[in-house]
Amino acid sequence: MKKWFKRIGLGLLSLILIVYLLYFELANYGLMQLRGQLNVVNNAVPLEEFLEMPETTDEQRFKVGVIREARTFAFDSLGINYSDNYTKIFDQEDKPSMYVVTACEPFEFKARLWKFPVVGSVPYKGFFSREKAMEEARSIKAADSIDVSVRTAGGWSTLGWFNDPVLSNMLKRSEGDLASLIIHELTHGTLYIKDSVTFNENLASFIGDKGAVLFLEAKYGKGAAEVDKFLARQADEELFKSYMLFASKKLDSTYTAIVDFEKGKKQEIKDQVIEDIRSGIDTVSFMSDRYKGYFEKYKPNNTFFMSFLRYNSQLELLEEELNANFEGDLKKFLIYLKETYPSV
Repeated sequence: MKKWFKRIGLGLLSLILIVYLLYFELANYGLMQLRGQLNVVNNAVPLEEFLEMPETTDEQRFKVGVIREARTFAFDSLGINYSDNYTKIFDQEDKPSMYVVTACEPFEFKARLWKFPVVGSVPYKGFFSREKAMEEARSIKAADSIDVSVRTAGGWSTLGWFNDPVLSNMLKRSEGDLASLIIHELTHGTLYIKDSVTFNENLASFIGDKGAVLFLEAKYGKGAAEVDKFLARQADEELFKSYMLFASKKLDSTYTAIVDFEKGKKQEIKDQVIEDIRSGIDTVSFMSDRYKGYFEKYKPNNTFFMSFLRYNSQLELLEEELNANFEGDLKKFLIYLKETYPSV
């Protein structure tokens, strides 16, 4: 009997070792991310405690109130599943907490995918360390000669694996933007479909923005100055999105037209189209200066356009379905989606 148990133990140990060796890179990445996430979670303090700290400003206290109100509104009025997310806060010390690596083919809107347990294939890879993110980006660029970028993340959802805290830099957002972000991330925790990142991100953006308007109207009343201010900001954002969707389609069509060209010529044409996109944004009649000179110090590559499509390419379709089948009732729409699609 002892020999039998010993053999089983050795067999399990061998199996674990084999699996670890086969998935060495993924396992090491997972452990690194776990340490980073635990650092955030374990150093977060309850919002009640944050409010009592003498260094907390009146503006920060107001924004905490917005977060609490937005959570309650999301649960009660939007069909968002209840959770304890955003009941604590993590002090970022005015620094980014997450860096996201994305990659895309240079002459095709085909994103690099990373495969992970539970969520499936995703077109981005997060890091708590900027150094590690830059190392990953350099490695990808050197190996594949594709477009790569590293950006910071203003927030993220662990889909219920952890109690996601407020990140202190979130409190710098306007009231409407903050409410939209909180509702966006709570939507991820409510419905997240495996291997469907574009739908997941578009849905969260859609529910976040629509929900923020409803939240402000419930708080201040329709036509209130606070509502109109956010709607004006959204109007500019819609103009920006329309321009970037047009630009993305133009660039995609260009890639189709030059598919048989030699690489140097492709790059020359690509650079000219992107330059036209950069200069063309200043011809858009925005209501504010928010997007003025948007590309003055930044030349986008394919990862920028792919990321934009990932969050915004299906918003019109969602709007059409909301109005056609649910009479504009956001809660009914989200409840229907929850009942129809399996969430991870």
